[in-house]
Amino acid sequence: MRASGPIRALIAVACLCCAGCANPPGKPTASSIIIDPDKVADFAYLFKENCSGCHGAEGKGGAALSITDPVYLAIADDELIRKVVSNGITGTSMPAFAKSAGGMLTDNQVDIIVRGIREHYSKPDALSGAPPPPYAASENGDASRGAAVYETFCSSCHGPGGKGGPKAGSIVDGSFLALLTNQELRTLVIVGRPDFGAPDWRNDVPGKPMSSQEISDVVAWLAARRPQFAGSPYPVAETTPGDHR
Repeated sequence: MRASGPIRALIAVACLCCAGCANPPGKPTASSIIIDPDKVADFAYLFKENCSGCHGAEGKGGAALSITDPVYLAIADDELIRKVVSNGITGTSMPAFAKSAGGMLTDNQVDIIVRGIREHYSKPDALSGAPPPPYAASENGDASRGAAVYETFCSSCHGPGGKGGPKAGSIVDGSFLALLTNQELRTLVIVGRPDFGAPDWRNDVPGKPMSSQEISDVVAWLAARRPQFAGSPYPVAETTPGDHR
């Protein structure tokens, strides 16, 4: 027996109501549920949201230096990286990310970032058996000795006096030096800038790696060229007596 028109209409309405019950109005969907920021534990997401803006995609360098370079990871231990991520670096553009230091990340999230960087980017053979210089200098360098070190290891690319050469730009520019601490300069000399074709401490002069003391000396030489006030000086307009402009 065929259902009459009104009955068919009632059946259709009932089916629609049943279908609507699967997602009733007001019920949140999975994609709309807000996740507690403190509970986010995905390394890729945490790195992208907190690190890649400055250090580039996958940490390979951007406005700031690479933090995923295997040579860097070979000289910087987890405790050091954790300290930098947590507390930032005073006097630079590197902010503190740990809540304990005014940032937005929990201690566990900082650990996830540190562990993830190590697991994803470190390479056991990054140094090819060569003993690396210590990350931090044990004593201050000597700027006068550093001039000779610069000529031996750096001038072929950066030119006389560090003002730029055929293969690389100036490394004595006041604004550049003002952006980096002495430790960052030391790290840069040890690790190099592979993204710009700059070799690490082993290959500035083939077959003659730089010693820790030579690195300290050339850092002292660079630091001596850091201006007290960064930026280009602007000429001061001459004034005449009574001119209060």
